[in-house]
Amino acid sequence: MSLLFLSTPWLIILFIIAGIAIWISGVKLTIALDKMSKYFNFGEAMGGMIFLAIVTNLPEIAITGIAAWNRNLDIAVSNILGGIAIQTVVLALIDFFGVGKTAPLSYKSSSVGLLLEGIILILILSMVIIGKQMHTDFTFLHGSIVEWVIFGTWIIGIYLIYKNPHVNTRKKSLALKKETSAETNTESITPKQARMAVFIFILLAIITLISGLILELCSEALATRFEISNVLFGATILAMVTAIPEISTGIESAKLKDYQMAVSDIFGGNAFLPVLLLMGSLISKTPAITSIDTTDMYLTALGIILTGVYLIGLIIKTPKQFFRLGFDSWTVVLIYAIGVLGLIFVAN
Repeated sequence: MSLLFLSTPWLIILFIIAGIAIWISGVKLTIALDKMSKYFNFGEAMGGMIFLAIVTNLPEIAITGIAAWNRNLDIAVSNILGGIAIQTVVLALIDFFGVGKTAPLSYKSSSVGLLLEGIILILILSMVIIGKQMHTDFTFLHGSIVEWVIFGTWIIGIYLIYKNPHVNTRKKSLALKKETSAETNTESITPKQARMAVFIFILLAIITLISGLILELCSEALATRFEISNVLFGATILAMVTAIPEISTGIESAKLKDYQMAVSDIFGGNAFLPVLLLMGSLISKTPAITSIDTTDMYLTALGIILTGVYLIGLIIKTPKQFFRLGFDSWTVVLIYAIGVLGLIFVAN
């Protein structure tokens, strides 16, 4: 499907409407998930790692599916791997707009669960780089061995985080708070409210998916009209556009003081994105990892570096800020800016 038949002004108008819809949906999604977390006691880290991470990546799922069906994997792969670096920078936006002047995001969200998520993310991204260097003569259901290993690592990561004793301790604490709030009639989530939150969450997920598709189609039409290459477009413009859900949900999570969920949404979403390589392989019947080019490898390595910087921030836990940002956020913004400049030379 293409929107090239529309004029440029109409493409821009559709783009803006879809962006607003995603932003509003992201805010409401976070509120609904916050209520679900309080009622079902699955904790902020798990909520961000699974529910929010997958829902905010629905546009990437749709883009990968469509691109794989059309045998146009280069744009899907570039969007997947280019989005990881950009979504990591989203943490700096959350730090600035969502946290406030008391302490940086890494200080308020630091936990063993998030450190584990970050390590799993780095492992998965490292596998992507290794997988590109390997031959894909042997496949299983059209997916390369490394793609299946990435999928397995993601599943094991979710299991390890769920079984993390610190997460379990927090779940017990949440359950205790729930019982206490029920006794005092404050902040108690009723079964009816929980069911409504689940319904709203699913509805907004569908809106996010549709709006994400519209954003992608508008962006692709504009890129074609202005003659931007598929690889460069997928790694930059399309990756920025599809990061809108993470920006809105992350800032709202921070405002609700669900700092762990805000970071977990980014780490969990970034860890989930390479799993889409396997989905692309299953649909296109060709290993998607073979479509990775030099630009994608460069952005994957950049994503590893940016994640490592935030992991250091989570470990050091300094409350110091400079112009509303932690030093780790400033470092990430600087490295990303330098990385984008380097992308110009890599693309050429």
